[in-house]
Amino acid sequence: MAEQYMAGVGGVIASLLGFVFLYCSSLIRFRGLKKLNRAASMGFPKKNRVNKTGKSEGVGTADIIIVGAGVAGAALAYSLGKDGRRVRVIERDLNAPNRMAGESLIPGGYLKLIELGLEDCVDEIDAQRLLGYTLYKDGKEAQVSFPLEKFQSHVAGRTFHNGRFVQRLRKKVASLHNISLEQGTVTSLIEENGIVKGVQYKNESGQVLTAYASLTIVCDGCFSNLRRSLCYPKVDIPSYFVGFILTNCNLPTKNYGAIILAHPSPIVFSPISSTEIRCMVNVPSEKVPSVSNGEMACYLKTQVAPKVLPELYDSFISAIEKKGNIRIAPNKIMAAAPHLTPGALLIGDALNMRHAITGGGMTVALSDVVILRDLLRPLHDLSDASTISKYLESFYTLRKPMSSTINILANVLQKVFSASSNPAMENLQHTFLGYLRLGGMFSYEASAMLCGLCPSPLSLAFHFFSIAIYGVGRLLLPFPSPKRLWDGAKLLWVASSILLPYIYSEGIRQMFFPLTVPAYYRTPPKKDPKRNFMH
Repeated sequence: MAEQYMAGVGGVIASLLGFVFLYCSSLIRFRGLKKLNRAASMGFPKKNRVNKTGKSEGVGTADIIIVGAGVAGAALAYSLGKDGRRVRVIERDLNAPNRMAGESLIPGGYLKLIELGLEDCVDEIDAQRLLGYTLYKDGKEAQVSFPLEKFQSHVAGRTFHNGRFVQRLRKKVASLHNISLEQGTVTSLIEENGIVKGVQYKNESGQVLTAYASLTIVCDGCFSNLRRSLCYPKVDIPSYFVGFILTNCNLPTKNYGAIILAHPSPIVFSPISSTEIRCMVNVPSEKVPSVSNGEMACYLKTQVAPKVLPELYDSFISAIEKKGNIRIAPNKIMAAAPHLTPGALLIGDALNMRHAITGGGMTVALSDVVILRDLLRPLHDLSDASTISKYLESFYTLRKPMSSTINILANVLQKVFSASSNPAMENLQHTFLGYLRLGGMFSYEASAMLCGLCPSPLSLAFHFFSIAIYGVGRLLLPFPSPKRLWDGAKLLWVASSILLPYIYSEGIRQMFFPLTVPAYYRTPPKKDPKRNFMH
């Protein structure tokens, strides 16, 4: 009861502090807005942009070109195709992707699949239902169940092999006659008088071709070679996920993943088929051992294996010893910083990335697709690139509730979970688990944000400061000695130093005060009765 009282008091204080912080920050941002806009207009990235030339063979004109047929690109192509658009999709490799990223779809993402009419893409791929995660720390555990009581029984998270899911999406795309899906590598955007008119690409045989469209949408993933043309990318790689597949074992709770908060690295387990469990070990960027010379296997056996749950230990060791089973992928963080470009738009991981620890990337991408589809639906004429570009600027504000909530939560949790050697971080970890164990609104809303069902930046800020103040209260009991006061101050300082930079990077004004953003009010351009480009 006392802990719930502390959390409640913490919530009230957090609300007051949060309001003061947001008000002051918004004033600072608002006063500097004109200055920032002037600075932005002074420079414009030109990499991968070429002037229109006649040196390559043309392949016709579509309404929209989509670069990339991963989760975002394929889902968008299908949605626009269903709306009657002529769409050309160019993907560098149409074979099934073989990667360990994109294997977890949280419930918020599954609901977006339903909105897009693509929910059957998780069928027939041996996908596993995901109902939540169990967190383990020093022999204690806290179960985070997704709040799905208000939804139909089929609504849940899903985990699967990424390649199987992507191929199901592509199959849906190929089923529409007004979509052209082809393999090719886009090398540059074609520009004429500052407007993107299409793309230049090489097909499978190496022939250089050009394709033209009223709108080009780039969603070529985390390794995008076109993003510098359309945004100001600042990519951070705080850690790498070392991944491998376990067999002949089961997680402690069916349909629940497991996250072990251990030193030196948090460990994530989730089922990706009825017989396989994906293990991902988070390793800081500066400490990644080599796989080729056996250092990584040694590191996993000596430093990580002793922290693994007993029922998974034998399979964990066997998976490490299996040749070619260990893979490494960077955890990239990149806030969205688009440069409005007439005739082109950037979405998906090419625009925005977050740490993969919460598995929220596909949910952000699918949410972006739903928003963009709805913005494009009333447009019958895409030929006025400048007008369309100004109208679509609202996309970057409308996407903020979902993207900023998932981005910040993922980036904050990876920092908190990955620094157990720091006493203040250690206290923050225990505080987080204790907060979840309180139940009620405390764990309910936290889990709702974690699984994409509560895309609310305000709720995120409220709960994070509530957790911090709750942690301070725990440290001060049974009486506030000088040392406890100092430890509490350090915890509050550390918590703020983690959260606030990510809030700044996402954009305070767009996150918390979207009604003050002019682009929020953009309406579709009036239809020209002399034109009708819908087919």
